[in-house]
Amino acid sequence: MIPDSLTQLQYDTIYNIFSLVIASQLFTSIFLVISLPRVLPRYRQALTVAAIVCGIAAYHYFRIFNSFTEAFVTEAVGGRGDYVQVAGASFNEGYRYVDWLLTVPLLLLELVAVLALARKVQSSLLTRLIPAAALMIALGYPGEMASDNLTRGIFGLLSSLPFAYILYVLFVELTKSLDRQPATVRKTISLLRLLLLATWGVYPIAYLLPGLGIDGSDAWVGLQIGYSVADILAKCLYGLIIFRIARMKSFSDDQAFAEVELTLEEATSLKQPIVQNRRK
Repeated sequence: MIPDSLTQLQYDTIYNIFSLVIASQLFTSIFLVISLPRVLPRYRQALTVAAIVCGIAAYHYFRIFNSFTEAFVTEAVGGRGDYVQVAGASFNEGYRYVDWLLTVPLLLLELVAVLALARKVQSSLLTRLIPAAALMIALGYPGEMASDNLTRGIFGLLSSLPFAYILYVLFVELTKSLDRQPATVRKTISLLRLLLLATWGVYPIAYLLPGLGIDGSDAWVGLQIGYSVADILAKCLYGLIIFRIARMKSFSDDQAFAEVELTLEEATSLKQPIVQNRRK
């Protein structure tokens, strides 16, 4: 439940964390778009989806940020004091769920796309994963908007069911595909699944804060921080690991491409000391 007031420290903390998320999502998206030529064409779909995910998140965090600054104001001289909700205005938590409804299925698509599995296997995985992801977000929203912990807990439990199913598919079904991946990327793909589990695990913890004895503005601030940090890890860091896997698989698939890319990297690294020496 959104608090009626925030202290100066609480307001500044949320203000800064939202700013951090916007910068992280926006510039990760730009980096991934620029990096498309650095992988083979068959892996560019995964990077494109990763860039779209971060772009969607950046847009929604702009909306979340604006909603926050419009909902809370202070009448203190110099703008330094407690912040209270503006009459007739409210922080719109719905932006976050719209973002997740779009980006969570796409995160799963990233993983499946970078594996470059047979079309039939990809179709089977996506048919199971994407509806489950959408259902998980849809069931979590009524609980997020609820004003009592009982309703929040019921919908939290319901949304955990598709969440558990997604984890089952990722850790049981996708394990079967690892043997068909290059040996150089198997460990990274396994770590990527663990990252997904760890970051997605932050969301239910933040969701449950109001029911863990943390009340009022402290619970709400902790909720926003938890969601924001999880979004950076689950989208930005996840997308960068997808890029790393795509690069490693590109090198494994095409030796000539690998030689060109490595030569380019070596040439770039050799130019750096020259530039530094000239500055001296």
